[in-house]
Amino acid sequence: MEKLQIKKLKEDSYKLLLANRREKDGFQYTLPSPTSYPYQWFWDSCFHAIVLSHFSCEDAKNELRSLVSKQFGNGLIPHMIYWRTVKGVIDEIPWGKDGTSSITQPPMLAYAVWQIFEKDKDIAFVKEIYSNLYHFYRYLLNERDPHKHNIVGIINPDESGEDNSPRFDGPMGLPPQHTLKENFAKRVELIKKNKTCDFDAPFCMKEFFWVKDVPFNSILVKNLKILSQIADKLDLKEDALYFLEKSIKITEVMRDKMLEDDIFWSVYKEDHKKIRVKTWAIFSPMFAEVCTKDEANILVKNYLENPDEFGGKLTTPTVARSDPSYDPKGFWRGPIWIATNWFIYKGLLNYGFLDEAKKIKESSIELIEKSGFREQFNSDTGEGMGAENFTWGTLIVDMFENVE
Repeated sequence: MEKLQIKKLKEDSYKLLLANRREKDGFQYTLPSPTSYPYQWFWDSCFHAIVLSHFSCEDAKNELRSLVSKQFGNGLIPHMIYWRTVKGVIDEIPWGKDGTSSITQPPMLAYAVWQIFEKDKDIAFVKEIYSNLYHFYRYLLNERDPHKHNIVGIINPDESGEDNSPRFDGPMGLPPQHTLKENFAKRVELIKKNKTCDFDAPFCMKEFFWVKDVPFNSILVKNLKILSQIADKLDLKEDALYFLEKSIKITEVMRDKMLEDDIFWSVYKEDHKKIRVKTWAIFSPMFAEVCTKDEANILVKNYLENPDEFGGKLTTPTVARSDPSYDPKGFWRGPIWIATNWFIYKGLLNYGFLDEAKKIKESSIELIEKSGFREQFNSDTGEGMGAENFTWGTLIVDMFENVE
C-alpha cells in the first residue's frame, strides 16, 4: 500500500473525528454521526479513544472521561448519553432515566484505557479512571451472572451493539425474515418490560430476555485480562489476580457451554440453549484467544475464507451467506461493518493469520475509498448504507499499526 494512501486515510479519519466532536458541561465527546447518532454511545466512544490515541492521547482520555461521568451507582455505564436532546432522533425509547439509557454495551473500556497508556505511559490517568473500571467490570461479573455460572448475560439485543442481529431472533420470538420495524417494536416492548422491574438485571434477564452472547463474553474476557494488567501496574495485586482468574473461568465456561461443531454459539435461558445462527460472532473468540490454534484454523478455512459463508472479494459480512436470515442490505443481518472487521482483524493477528488479516484490512480500505465513511456497506456490492460521516470507519487507522 502506498504511503500517500495511508497518509490520506489517516488525515481523513482525524478530520472526521474532529468534525464530530462536541462539548457539554465541561466534557468532550464524539458523535458517531451528527445526523443519525447525535449522542454519545459506549463502545463507540471506546473506538474513538482507540483511534484518537494515534493522534492525541489527551483527546482520547477526554473521550473516556465523558463516558464514565454518567456511571450509575451500581457500576453500570450506560450505552447512551443524551448530552443534548435532538427531537425526532432516537427520542422515543422509554429508558426510565434522565439523560441516559439504562443498559450497557460490549465492555471495551479497559482495552481503550490500556491502548492510551501504552502510547503515553500516563499512570496518573490510569489511577484516575481505575475506580470506574473496577466498579463497571464488577457490575458485569456480579449483576450479569446472578447464578455464578461464570458467564455473563445481556438483557436486550442493543447491549450486544448489534441491534437487530439474527442471533436474537429466537429469544425475541421473531422469524429469520422480518422487517426492521417489526424488530424495533419487539425491542421497545422488551425495554418497557425491563422498565417495570427498574432494569434489575438478574430479574429482567430471567423473565424477559436472557442471552449469553459470544462477542460480549469474548470482549469481556479480553478486557478482564487487560484490567488485570492495569491493576498490576497500579500494584493492586489482589485485584489483578481476581480479574485474571475471572477471565480464565469465563473462558472455561464458554468452551463448555458454547462450543459445538467447531463453533462458539451464543446461548440463552437457564439451560444454555444454543442459538445456531452463523454471524460474525463465531470469529469473536479469536479476539480474546479463547480458541485453540486448531479451532481458529477451522474458523478461518471453513468459514472466513469460504465464499458460501463469509468469504468473497468484500469481507466480512455480519451474517453468513448460507444463513436463512442473510440480507446484504439488512442492517446487522448481512452488511459489512468496519468495527466487526476490526475485531476479526485483531483476532487473526493473535493466531498469526497475517495474510488473512491483511485481506480484511484491504477490503475495509476499499469499502471506505469507494463509499466514504458510512455506517455499513452492502456485502455484495460495497455500496455505502446507513449513516453518513460515521466514525467506525476510522478504526482503519488502528489497523495500519500492525500489517502493511
